[in-house]
Order: sequence, then structure tokens, then C-alpha cells
Amino acid sequence: MTKIMIADDSDAIRLVLKDILSIGEHEVIAEAVDGAEAVDFYKQHSPEILLLDLAMPKKDGLEVVKELIIYDPNAKIILITASDDQKIINECMKSGATSYISKPFDFNSVLKSITDISGNDN
Repeated sequence: MTKIMIADDSDAIRLVLKDILSIGEHEVIAEAVDGAEAVDFYKQHSPEILLLDLAMPKKDGLEVVKELIIYDPNAKIILITASDDQKIINECMKSGATSYISKPFDFNSVLKSITDISGNDN
């Protein structure tokens, strides 16, 4: 069971992700509604994986990635984005994000991304 944190300003997206993760037998250990909270909660809860929305209030996904990689160079961060701006996505990846999922996402893409970077088979 992988311990996962979700950071997304949308209640609906967080709910859908929690449902997907519970079916995949992963544990959601924290939820953040903005970028500042994402950084704080990551430091408090030390998740194995962070699912991070790119477009959030207070700090955007790129700022969060940069800050967390300084704090934890081994952080596993999966971006979740509706943006088709490849430049921003590439900047996040260069800054330390592990992978990304495009919105709208499906059940299998979320679980596959987690399995790919966690090394778990569930």
C-alpha cells in the first residue's frame, strides 16, 4: 500500500482521485487545496507519492515542485494537468517532477503512474 498525498484545489478531483486510489489499495494520507498547503503537508506527512495539480492558488505546481525537490531530492511527484502547455510541463519535469497525467484522466492512467514510480504491483 502506497502512502499518497493529493494536492488539488478542486474538491471533485480530490474525491475522484481518492476513489481511484482506494480501489487500487493505496492510502491517501493528506489532502491539500493550494500550493502553500501542499508544501506544508508534504513536510508534515512525508508521502511516498504526491499527486500535484499544476494550476493551484498561492503556489502553482512548478513552485511546489521546485520547493519540494530542494527539501526532498527523492520526492516522487506526479503532476496532474489540464494544460497542454508542454513548456510548463517540461519545466516541471526538469525541476524534478517524476511524471504527469493529463486531465481528463482515467482510472488506469492514475494507477499505472503510481505503480510505475512506486514499484508496487497493486
